[in-house]
Amino acid sequence: MAVKLRLMRMGKKKQPTYRVVAADSRSPRNGRFIEIVGTYQPRLEPSGVLIDNVRAVDWLRQGAKPTERVEKLLRISGAWDHFEQGTTPPPPEPVPSEAVAAGTVAGAS
Repeated sequence: MAVKLRLMRMGKKKQPTYRVVAADSRSPRNGRFIEIVGTYQPRLEPSGVLIDNVRAVDWLRQGAKPTERVEKLLRISGAWDHFEQGTTPPPPEPVPSEAVAAGTVAGAS
């Protein structure tokens, strides 16, 4: 089974949000997935990127191939650097629910 890290579209019409998921490459875009790795909110200013770097690096080490856009998001979150260096990222810091609700979360390490 070829696993890809890719975006899954969510949200209302003309108001997209995306989940970064690990999915079988043969399954449809919004179809079956294995695990949710993070979220991407392009409509926020600046865009909201929340990625579980530990899980993302784990999937990359197991051979999952990211799409172009997901690779850019992994670079923003810092997961790609940990993958290339072979280091383990620190565990994610808890984000206050008020910050998530207000949309002030720009990125997670």
